[in-house]
Amino acid sequence: MSSPQPRRLRRGLLVAVVVLLVLAGGAVAFVLAHKPGDVSHPNVSFTTGATTAPPPAPRPQAVDRFLWPTYGFTENRTRDFGDAPGYLRPHLRRGWTYRGGALLEFPPAIDGGSLYVLDDNGVLTAFGKVSGHVRWQRKVGQLAAATPAVGDGNVYAVALRGLGGSGSGRVAAYRGSDGHQLWAKTLPSRAESSPLLRHGALYFGSEDGTVYALRASDGHTLWTYSASGAVKGGPAYANGNLYFGDYGGKVHAVRASDGHEVWSVGTNGARFGFGSGSFYSTPAVAFGRVYLGNTDGRVYSFAAGSGQLAWATSTGAYVYASPAVADTPGLGPTVYIGSYDGNFYAFDARSGSVRWRFPAGAKISGSATIVSDVVYFSDLGARNTIGLNVRNGHRAFFWPDGAFNPVVADRRAIYLDGYVNLYELLPARATPYWTRAQAAAARAEQQMQPKPKPKRPARAARSARG
Repeated sequence: MSSPQPRRLRRGLLVAVVVLLVLAGGAVAFVLAHKPGDVSHPNVSFTTGATTAPPPAPRPQAVDRFLWPTYGFTENRTRDFGDAPGYLRPHLRRGWTYRGGALLEFPPAIDGGSLYVLDDNGVLTAFGKVSGHVRWQRKVGQLAAATPAVGDGNVYAVALRGLGGSGSGRVAAYRGSDGHQLWAKTLPSRAESSPLLRHGALYFGSEDGTVYALRASDGHTLWTYSASGAVKGGPAYANGNLYFGDYGGKVHAVRASDGHEVWSVGTNGARFGFGSGSFYSTPAVAFGRVYLGNTDGRVYSFAAGSGQLAWATSTGAYVYASPAVADTPGLGPTVYIGSYDGNFYAFDARSGSVRWRFPAGAKISGSATIVSDVVYFSDLGARNTIGLNVRNGHRAFFWPDGAFNPVVADRRAIYLDGYVNLYELLPARATPYWTRAQAAAARAEQQMQPKPKPKRPARAARSARG
């Protein structure tokens, strides 16, 4: 017969195990119940109005002066060219095709009659945009993933890995007409932040968390700012401030004039301490808000003035993409963005609620762009480019090539980045205005052609003068 003491001991141990399991289960339940989820504070500071400065009124010009100066079109990076001429709506026909040899992860910049694109091999190429002919090429670095910035007749590009092949990055400036290098600067770490050129200053981030302001004329450092992680997206500008996210899970606002911090918050706003994923997304600033995606699967909106969290809405997977933002006629202020869950979303810009979603069927890594009333994006899985009606998400366009950031446009054509090829897409029917725009673009391209060198006098003529 066993002693009652061991039985009591075993019973006590069993009770202790049960209590521990209950406590552990309760802890798990507590964590799950309190896991940060969707948030919506629609009354956080929100303004209505145009998301971008209105473009010049369409009128015939002798020479094309159109400018798509940076990744995202405008300095607040809204990717909204909703005022594009109606003849650029689908159906479109193919014009010229440039067959490249390296991944085209980011789209070109446009300056008058020229396109400037930086491929993943670090080669910067200048095209005549009417002819599609290569005017010049320059090697910026060994690896690159950014759109160059253009302005003042020059082109500015950053590279993940410099010409020496080391782990350092590089930034360089080139003359747009002939590719002559104006200056170059080696960076302590890699950089893939699409630069922003504004009032003589060049702004971009780098993988060591440094955000730079350089003097565009000579590359002199004006100021630097240290973020809490790698800054891979391009900074957006609005109302005197630069906005960007980092791989430490924070969003920052700094003064463009001197780099002074205005605010810096985690993904749940200034009063919350939850951890987060990383911000690869380049922000868009509109309606008094900052919008960007995160690898925690959510799209975020913060008040531009204070950093207060306005909303956070979950998708099913990573959101590497950058948003396109527009005050869509008949729909209202809307944020357009894709996710790795295979869906493309239209969110209410004020509340974060889903207006519509389109099942692309493959992960979406790159960013969207609005041209006229169509929003374009590419899926990385199937490598297609799709255009959707901005109001209802119905498919309006399909192209069997593309992977990341598919399109830019001017007033005569859409230029589509395939996986390695660049396509010119033209209206199916030429209108009188398009014909004038075509002629102006051709003249602008002609002006960028190198001028022939003056001929030396013939030998006989020189001898006669002698």
